[in-house]
Amino acid sequence: MRRVRAGGAPSPGRLAARFALPAPSRPRGKAGQRHATWLELFFDVIFVFALGAVVDRLGDEPVPRPSAVLTVCGLFVVLQWAWVGQVFYDTRYDPDDTPHRLLVLVALVGAGALTLGVREAPEGVLLPAGYLLVRGVLLLLYLRARPTGAPARQVTGIYLVGFGIGWVIWLASLAVPASARPAFWIAGMAVELATPWVGLRRLNRSPVDVVHLPERIGQFAIIVLGSTLANLLTAVPAHPTPGIIGSAAVAFAVPASVWWVYTTFVNTGLAMARLRGGQAYTYVHIAMNAGLLLLGWSLGQLVRQIEADAPTTPTALRAVLAATLLTWMLCGLGLSWLAVQRPGVRRLAITGYGIASVTAIAVAVARPLPLLVLLAIALVGYAVLLTRHLTALARAR
Repeated sequence: MRRVRAGGAPSPGRLAARFALPAPSRPRGKAGQRHATWLELFFDVIFVFALGAVVDRLGDEPVPRPSAVLTVCGLFVVLQWAWVGQVFYDTRYDPDDTPHRLLVLVALVGAGALTLGVREAPEGVLLPAGYLLVRGVLLLLYLRARPTGAPARQVTGIYLVGFGIGWVIWLASLAVPASARPAFWIAGMAVELATPWVGLRRLNRSPVDVVHLPERIGQFAIIVLGSTLANLLTAVPAHPTPGIIGSAAVAFAVPASVWWVYTTFVNTGLAMARLRGGQAYTYVHIAMNAGLLLLGWSLGQLVRQIEADAPTTPTALRAVLAATLLTWMLCGLGLSWLAVQRPGVRRLAITGYGIASVTAIAVAVARPLPLLVLLAIALVGYAVLLTRHLTALARAR
């Protein structure tokens, strides 16, 4: 017989137990075999449109304003960090039950608001409101995971405090003029980005899944590369000439080389042995993906320069194009460093070749078509050398 309070009402403890969410747990399966769920892939879809909205902030002028580039990079970090937070939760706790699904669907609404808010930020409230919703759902998910054991209390405590402070700062941004909001957003992001490093030792005691996290981080990198291809295709006019089609095909060799190298690195599994809490691996990817997003825009602008038969490529555009490729190469070196601790002379030499060739071409070649062709040749050569090195390294290990 159940206990009831005076008047026949259930006791508060019994009422709480009745409506309490079941404690989440890691999905069943062999250790290290956690793969993305259908819900996670559905969560990714909205970010495809969000990245397009971010790139649109650069406009169609071939000479980007420095403030616009900084704005795009900042907005990209906000978007990827909103996505990364959910990934780190899912790699440790993901029951894929009804309450979890409903909460993630609410987060998707917040991601949609983020996408719409990107176009008007810092004016309007959709961007901060969307971020508050996405991060608020994540905080609820961590509260839900907290009772599952002592390790979960350690992990969730770090995120609840750090992300909770960041959430409050984002909430406070709604009360200030639009011109002052970016300062609050930067402060909130700084707190959240620092949180995993402050709790590094505790988080490393509960390591992420060595298959799931690289797979999910890699899927976002592919989404960014998809945005790169979309920018490239958008640059091709409705009725292109054979020359423009050929130029676009040559330009395609650049993101194709990036994809080839990156998927080779991921498939070799080099990062798995030293992944630990996954913080460094993820942060390197944020910088790399920001560069790849700008790479798509700059390649599109270069194709437009070829279509317009421009005599020279603007110096600023060449600088952005070179900077994006150098960022990708340096981040690739960083990932290798995380994977093997000491990349070795050969790896450093390949990176040196890539940096030197891209820099020399960007400085010395001004005409759009020769610039594009030479960069494509340099990137294909870099991809061939690095792929062979990564494959040999994986076999040796």
